[in-house]
Formats: sequence, C-alpha cells, structure tokens
Amino acid sequence: MVNCRKMPVMPRINADNDMLRQKLRTLDAEFDREMRTRGFDPAQADNVALPSHLAALYTERERIRAALEAAEEKTDD
Repeated sequence: MVNCRKMPVMPRINADNDMLRQKLRTLDAEFDREMRTRGFDPAQADNVALPSHLAALYTERERIRAALEAAEEKTDD
C-alpha cells in the first residue's frame, strides 16, 4: 500500500499585490457605478469635472494603480 502525503500549500508570493488588485477592482466597479448613477460616461472620467465624491474615488483609484505598478516593478527586478 502506498502512503500519500498532501503537499503543503505555498503562501502567495505577492499577497500585497493581490490585495491591491482586489481593492482596485472594487474601486473601479464602485467608480463606474457612481459615474453612471450621476449620468456620466465612465470612459470620460479624465475629461470632465467630477463632483467631490467621484473625484475622491478617482484619486484613490489612481493612487492604488500607481502603488500596484511600483510593486510590480519591484517584483520584476
């Protein structure tokens, strides 16, 4: 009889990047939903003056994108 052993699960190497990606997806969805609710086309977010709530979401989304890009550059080195 052959004994089988389970392989241990390796922790994710880029767990922080995964968290940033998840947060970015959540913010993207919220931003798009809020833009549509207010009658804006989400594709034009860079070209229109946004109300303060949308501007805050946009800024947070861009901050997370920049942090994710920087983190991915570190892992590529």
